[in-house]
Order: sequence, then structure tokens, then C-alpha cells
Amino acid sequence: MWRLDEDRALVVTVDVITPLVDDARTWGRIAAANAVSDVYAMGGRPLLALNIVGWNRDELSLDLLSEVLAGGADMAARGGWVNAGGHTIDDPEPKYGQAVIGEVAPDRILRNSGLRHGDALVLTKPLGTGIFATAMKAGSVPDELHTAAVESMTRLNDDASSAALAAEATGATDITGFGLLGHARRMAEEARVDLEIAAASVPILPGAIALATEGVVPGGSRRNLDWARARLDVTGDVDEVLLSVLGDAQTSGGLLFGARPAAAHEAVARLREQGHDAAVIGSVRDGSGRVEVRDQRD
Repeated sequence: MWRLDEDRALVVTVDVITPLVDDARTWGRIAAANAVSDVYAMGGRPLLALNIVGWNRDELSLDLLSEVLAGGADMAARGGWVNAGGHTIDDPEPKYGQAVIGEVAPDRILRNSGLRHGDALVLTKPLGTGIFATAMKAGSVPDELHTAAVESMTRLNDDASSAALAAEATGATDITGFGLLGHARRMAEEARVDLEIAAASVPILPGAIALATEGVVPGGSRRNLDWARARLDVTGDVDEVLLSVLGDAQTSGGLLFGARPAAAHEAVARLREQGHDAAVIGSVRDGSGRVEVRDQRD
């Protein structure tokens, strides 16, 4: 955060991804939504972005690149920021993303360390996009999962950020490469609290558990789970397959934030009215930075 004055501060973030889907414009939309997510996770609004592109000109047409950039422009128009140019380099593997500058009120910034004892935990998107991406590489994705995953990854976290601020949340993060369990551990450690997650309450993309049961789990998700175990307690009937989904590495995932229970439930109701698959998935208590996963519904 770079504070400009008492009322305004800038937040800056950057993210770049390789293709997750076959359609170039959809990939552009996903990459832009993923890149801007950190701004929303801090309670800010994006102002402008610079495109970052790696492109193999010998193998891929410039018309295809135009479609990718059009996808990024789609998301900028939807989110109200300006794509102010960018930079392209020769790269054997195509990559696209954005460096984003946003604005935030310094006294309302959402932080990893902001969770409080007594907060309820809200997750604003379903898990499973890492499993989806792995299945895409294998060429076998159920239609229902494909539709749901693309819809989720191209949905901006602007509504989720507004809901968190309206609920007077102080702690939030976006769920990306470290998965729910990895980000939960980091938030618990930063805030010096313990988190309790009700596994049955966590929204999951349709078909993701079935694929995980078949072993369709990205290596990054397995590493996330291995890292989370040092601070993880599991109670009740929670199996390894479900844990692997909870640790699934996400692209353009939702926000995880804490708010007082009544406000958290109001935020979820508001988000569901707006078409989000959001849920209260657990709670926060005083502690030492541990995460407990139990099987009961929250």
C-alpha cells in the first residue's frame, strides 16, 4: 500500500498465467480477473492496468493474441478500470496477465492479518479450478464442470469485496495458488488466531470431487496440503480426497473474509442474490495459528 494522503492510498499487484482453456478470449478474461483479484481482496477498486504478454510468434498468430487482449478489455470494461497499454516479449510458452493499480481507503483496507476472535468465515466462490485445469490438460472435462469453472473464473471479486466492506470485515484474502487451506493457514498465523472450517459447508465445483477421487489433482495442490498439515487438525469424517480439494490451487478464486456472524450471513445472502455461490464456512477463535477442518456443516 502506498499512502497518498489521509483518505487515499494506492495498491499495486501483478499476476500472469498460462492458458487454462482452449478459447483465447476466455483465457484473456480469466487472466485479467485473476490479476485484479488482489486489489479487491484489499478492499480497493482497480484504476488502471498494463497488459503483460509472452507470445510465440512462430507458432501463434497475432489474430489469436488480439482475442486474448480483447478478453482482458472485456474484464476492464466490466470492472471499470483502464487498460493502458502494456508489453509483449517473445516466449515459447504463451502467457498473459496484468499489472494493476488500484485505490483504497487507508482506514478500510482488508489485510491477511485482520481476522478477529468471534468472526464467521465467508468464502465467495467454489473450489476446484485447479482440478479443472488439470482435467483440461488431460482432455477430459465434464461439460457441467467446464461451464461452472469458466463462469467462476471470469467472475470479478468486486461484489465480494463490497460485501466484505459492508459487513465491516477487517481481514480478507483471495484464494489463489495456495488453495483454501494454504491461505487459511497464512491468515491464522498472521492474525494469531485459530480457524475452524466446516468441510461440508465449503462450496465446490460440480464434478471436482469425482475427478479428485480419480487422482486428477494438480501437483501444486498436493504441495499445498503437505505445507498446510504442519498447522492442520482434522476431526470427524474428512477424507484425503476432500482435503485435496480444500488445498486445490485456484486461479481467479473467491475471497475468504471474516465478519461478525450476523453480518457474515447477511453478506452471503446478498452475494447469493447477485448470483455468487458464497457460503459461511467456519469461524475464528483465539489461538496460535492453527486450522481445524471438521465434517459438520457450519
